[in-house]
Amino acid sequence: MPVHVVTGASSGIGKETARALARTGATVAIVCRNPDKGRGTLAELQASAPNGRIDLLMADLAELAQVRALATELHDRYEGIDVLVNNAGINNTTMKTTTDGFDQMLATNYLAPFLLTNLITDLLQRGAPARVVNVASEAHRFALRPNFDRLPDLGSYGPFAANWAYGLTKLLLIFFTQELAERLHGTGVAVNAVCPGLVATNLAGDTSILTRIGNAATWSPFVRTSDQGAQISIKMAVDPEMAGVNGRFFTSTGPAKVLPTVRYLKDAELQRSLWERTSGWVGL
Repeated sequence: MPVHVVTGASSGIGKETARALARTGATVAIVCRNPDKGRGTLAELQASAPNGRIDLLMADLAELAQVRALATELHDRYEGIDVLVNNAGINNTTMKTTTDGFDQMLATNYLAPFLLTNLITDLLQRGAPARVVNVASEAHRFALRPNFDRLPDLGSYGPFAANWAYGLTKLLLIFFTQELAERLHGTGVAVNAVCPGLVATNLAGDTSILTRIGNAATWSPFVRTSDQGAQISIKMAVDPEMAGVNGRFFTSTGPAKVLPTVRYLKDAELQRSLWERTSGWVGL
């Protein structure tokens, strides 16, 4: 039975991705932060996808110690992993700091996928042909060319500058995707990044006014439901047509498909430099 891992699976795009993968008959490990929500999601997915097996794993991916513990648990549970969907993400409107001293948004959106994927690369290689799907965003266009001498410090920011900070974390995630794809070339592990489009999720928290506005906006043609947003992750995870596709960024945002690629996005030297610096930040 294939093993698929989905982070940030207690709600939104992550839950719908996990549901679809479980309906293929796979074992799906859902990684959740909140125990109550995690148990609720487990019960819901078990009822709606009886052909699959759902395993609940708990981790706050903003905390690197918990990322490492999650990697250990994955090694203990599974002999190989066929699909890893790095879906967990947050969009804070003000700067918050983790116990490791990192910006919480940077830790969740970029450092956690970097560390987790590196720690379980051996499991992915055992599951080959395997796929890694990193949920990025067209918001990467908001970020300027990163200044690595200032990172990982994002500085203090409020609601307006938060768009830049969020975009930067997604830009770094795409850099990571491309560098990892190059490093794993020939191993049978494909790595790609996706943008699910503008989706009404609880990135800003369940009770946030932004979340409530977003949910209401799904009645419009401009904002997608979680189920709609999950389709691109599902496609990259299991669609046979995507077999062998590697190191790409796919977007669900229609107008963005005609925009030129951010000019420094394919800078191999930037990718390698970021990899080495990030390895030091997370202790690899």
